[in-house]
Amino acid sequence: MKHWAFPQSRMSPNTLRLGAILIADAHCAPWRTPFIDFLRSLEKGEIQTSQLVLMGDVFDLLFGPIEATHALNAEGIELLNRLSKRMEVIYLEGNHDFLLSGLFPQVTVVPRCKQPWIASFEGKTIALSHGDSAMGFGYEAYTALIRNPYVLKVLHMIDNALGGWIVRKLVRAMQRKHHCKTIEHFDVLISKRLKHQKTADTEMLIEGHFHQNRTFDLPELQYVNLAAFACNERYFSVQSSQNQPLLHEAVFRKEPL
Repeated sequence: MKHWAFPQSRMSPNTLRLGAILIADAHCAPWRTPFIDFLRSLEKGEIQTSQLVLMGDVFDLLFGPIEATHALNAEGIELLNRLSKRMEVIYLEGNHDFLLSGLFPQVTVVPRCKQPWIASFEGKTIALSHGDSAMGFGYEAYTALIRNPYVLKVLHMIDNALGGWIVRKLVRAMQRKHHCKTIEHFDVLISKRLKHQKTADTEMLIEGHFHQNRTFDLPELQYVNLAAFACNERYFSVQSSQNQPLLHEAVFRKEPL
């Protein structure tokens, strides 16, 4: 299996800002709308930041070449485009939302092949990734296929010919999916997955995808897996790392979902 390597930090001009907000795995959809409310709060200034980092799977179904998925997420797309005119928005594509650059012209869209996104903060080098990398040959073949724009174009044509049957079937599957599961021995799984990865002076790797809200130390770096916003509406803001964790956890709503 080919392992991806972090690029050298000196090659990256990216900066993670103090007060930046990180959100992972909101899985926003017409049947799951708290992320829309969060974006409205940002737009109204009830929550403030100058940098919004979206860690992938922000939308449950959003594929750039498939117009039917645009309609499902029209309000979220519009809100993000308005916000991107007022603040820096970085969007790390996930396995539920990809080929998005055409939908978000003023957003820094980072496809899977260019992740992790490397940034500096207070002299430290931080790597950020959705998290579905280094997952084995089978997954690599699958994800290359579904991200192929020609394959998606054909699927789009078939879906139109069938009156939207493919997208409706995907919608029903997503409505049944349970996103909030604890993964046993998660630290062992991550350690094996990243065992042969070159970290190139990176102090911390932050990921989503697994929805575990866990932090632990690996031999080469500190690993952070963010909670899924879809499960408990948790988001994270970057604070000074002097004698405290880099990320401050907050809950958008007090009551659980």
